[in-house]
Amino acid sequence: MEFKIKTGEIANHKTPCLVLGVFDRRKLIGPSEDVDAATNGRIGALLKKGDLDGETGQTLILYDLPGLAAERVLLVGLGKKKDFTRAVARKAIAAATDVLQKARCGDATLALYGPLPSDADLYAGLRDLVVATEDRVYRYAETKEDKKAPKTPLKRLTLWVGSKEETKEAERAAAHGSAMASGIALAKELGNLPGNICTPSYLADQAHKLGKDFKPLKVEILDEDKMADLGMGALLSVSRGSREPAKLIVMHHRGGKSDAKPVVLVGKGLTFDAGGISLKPAADMDEMKYDMCGGASVFGSMLAACQLDLPINLIGVVPASENLPDGAANKPGDIVTSMSGQTIEILNTDAEGRLILCDALTYCERFDPAVVIDMATLTGACVVALGKHPAGLFTADDKLAEEITQAGEAAADRAWRMPLWDDYQSQLDSNFADIANIGGRDAGAVTAACFLSRFAKKYRWAHLDIAGIAWNSGKEKGGTGRPVALLTQLLLERSGVLN
Repeated sequence: MEFKIKTGEIANHKTPCLVLGVFDRRKLIGPSEDVDAATNGRIGALLKKGDLDGETGQTLILYDLPGLAAERVLLVGLGKKKDFTRAVARKAIAAATDVLQKARCGDATLALYGPLPSDADLYAGLRDLVVATEDRVYRYAETKEDKKAPKTPLKRLTLWVGSKEETKEAERAAAHGSAMASGIALAKELGNLPGNICTPSYLADQAHKLGKDFKPLKVEILDEDKMADLGMGALLSVSRGSREPAKLIVMHHRGGKSDAKPVVLVGKGLTFDAGGISLKPAADMDEMKYDMCGGASVFGSMLAACQLDLPINLIGVVPASENLPDGAANKPGDIVTSMSGQTIEILNTDAEGRLILCDALTYCERFDPAVVIDMATLTGACVVALGKHPAGLFTADDKLAEEITQAGEAAADRAWRMPLWDDYQSQLDSNFADIANIGGRDAGAVTAACFLSRFAKKYRWAHLDIAGIAWNSGKEKGGTGRPVALLTQLLLERSGVLN
């Protein structure tokens, strides 16, 4: 989608549709008040007829208003002024986007803000609008004819700001929001693809495609022979039950100084997880195509960084495999040797994500990283603990925890810190190996993180359990693209472009 910034007399702005906000009890403030004055109070008079009260997400299209260059006006409810937050604004623009597309408006001007949301400055407020609009416009159509697709999809959105002094900041917000939204859309698309299309080899091909689109991005794909040479026995043990060969995908964005340590993002890339010999129940197993959403979020974050050409050294690592039952598949009680040399007793073959991640984490040591953050749809226990709202954040590094938490708040993509105490480590004790791959029913998300921590001792590290946030179930089933927004926010901050 194309975004532009405009300023000046809003009543004289030509556009197929001008989107304005209305607060509860039909209160007009800022741009909506100015437009009402230009129409000699016509908007206020029409509102008194009761078609729109200003409740959040209510919409009303008005045609042929006098004194305006706009062909039509779309009013959208913003709720109570005292409760107007970024979350409310995102709901409002989502509702407005739906109406614009139904009305076949491929081009519109958004002048939603009179006062900004109480928890946002101009940058955050406008960036939210860009991301929320793109999020609503996204539709999956790779393997079906989208019969409900809008006849004229929204392709251009002009953001109106009140003064020329705000233009530069608005342009920055639009650029950052557009890149963030592109990354989210890519992560959604990869997650939504079925497992017979989005295989480990397909993900490797997508990495090469990204490298062709952005020449500075260097891509390396390790096949099973190379992984075997490195001693990645844990990762390779998972792919033994599948006909699809495992891949270790490594993407390098070198935008920082040559001697600057890189930020490394590691994403679990299980393109389908049947549980292996510890077979999952049949109900909802189709959703296990989303078990690669950690890897998808790495792809999305790399795309955002490349689009913005961020001045940072960034490496994306995606261990990709399938987990299926087969005569060669892992069995409960098997013992494998990881790249680190630690032996692992596999008590449950459905706890495979940590097996592919642990070798990827050991592999990251060679980069001498500034920080490593892994993200994975790792445990149902995290969903039980936190629900579908925040990611679970695990790290022993207080400063890193604060950095990630604040990035999540700034991006409206929250994470909540969970304990990572040594007290839990004993649950992973094994009589036959250095470590067991599960720690029992209690604190399953914590013991999974404790398992990973044993392979990340040589650098600053954090783990995001995204099992609750990576996709939606039910009627609205589909990938969410999270936590791309959080990761992009963190990269924007670390690269210094927000200073």
